[in-house]
Amino acid sequence: MVRMFFDIREVEVESLTLLMENGVIERPKITQFHSKSFRVLKNGFWGVFEGLISDSEGIRMAEKNAIIKGDVEILDVESKGEYEFKMKIDPRDISIEEKLNLLKELNKSILTETKRIGYIESFKRFEYRDSCGNEVRYTVPRIGVSIVAIGKDESLQFISKRLMKPGGWEKLERVFELTEEINEVLPKLLKAKTPPSGEMNVLMNPELAGVFIHEAFGHAVEADHVLEGASVLSGRIGEKIAGENVTIVDDPTIEEFGFYPFDDEGVRARKKVLVENGILKSYLHNKETAKKLGGDPGNARSEGVAFPIVRMSNTYLKAGDLEFEELLELCKNGVYLVGSRGGETNPATGYFQFSAQYGYIVKNGEISEMIRDVSLMGTIEILKNVELGKEIEFDPGFCGKAFQTVPVADGAPPVLCRTKVGGA
Repeated sequence: MVRMFFDIREVEVESLTLLMENGVIERPKITQFHSKSFRVLKNGFWGVFEGLISDSEGIRMAEKNAIIKGDVEILDVESKGEYEFKMKIDPRDISIEEKLNLLKELNKSILTETKRIGYIESFKRFEYRDSCGNEVRYTVPRIGVSIVAIGKDESLQFISKRLMKPGGWEKLERVFELTEEINEVLPKLLKAKTPPSGEMNVLMNPELAGVFIHEAFGHAVEADHVLEGASVLSGRIGEKIAGENVTIVDDPTIEEFGFYPFDDEGVRARKKVLVENGILKSYLHNKETAKKLGGDPGNARSEGVAFPIVRMSNTYLKAGDLEFEELLELCKNGVYLVGSRGGETNPATGYFQFSAQYGYIVKNGEISEMIRDVSLMGTIEILKNVELGKEIEFDPGFCGKAFQTVPVADGAPPVLCRTKVGGA
């Protein structure tokens, strides 16, 4: 008798976005999404159907799409429960006028004339049920503000800052702190020097170090990449890949932007230690990769009702025990780099190249001239010799993979390493 597995996801998302560009408010955009996804695993092959129809009809349509034989198997996981994220202030109780006034006040507080300020609030209701009797549901709100400020003098420069969290209006309490750094840094950045080049000591601030952990390391431990042979960390569980002071964690249960209580295969979320004291301990898994490689699922995520794939959530490098001044002293001569303008990575080789938002020359253990248009490059081998600061900070964002975007957060303390630096 052929065993057939099916699961059903029903997702409702309501979101509001506002945009102010150079002081001009764009039309508020409200988006409502409601759909179902049906998956049927039959003869080792997935059949999929999307549509807002009855469960029985959706399963029948998905089964029709399981057209050939395959070798897919999934791990059986029991999971039941429900969760509602408690907000202190529901953004839906705040008028559009008050939200626009917030953007106007932020606009006034940013001294440069060219700027773009975005506001987003969203509410996701998720239900999951499958043929094994698992059934979960949750509701999670998210809110955030992003700012890009552009200046022009000796060069054209920009600074971008974000505050995005799961939760309600109360999470924007410190949003005006974003503008303080912009007003302080952008005028100086316009007159900053070009960076030095070559291999040198590099002190990354938490935002840049968090991007490094997410992009250069995190994608390499996604088990679908491992199975495809597209990860430099394939087959290296139990191997020492970093210094003993390096512990890296993915934790969807902490209240950062990548928060979720259950993944998109209905598995209860939990903290997963990926590297412990330099030893690679685990990959990130969905039910399929967990069955093939022998791991724990819980990292399947999707945009809307798209097919769930292996993704990160809140991924962070645990803090060390050094004060910032001690890191500068150890750096002695090199650069201190701040923020990220993105870059590129290759999980198959571990290579990375990121551009910082700005930086400073470090001379004799002290911060000196500001530098601009600076990038760093290397491989995840740099994790074998790093020094770590005491204060960890998280930076939110959206991660794209296989044409799907999901909210994530990256965290790290200040990190001192040795790698190559050059112009952006």
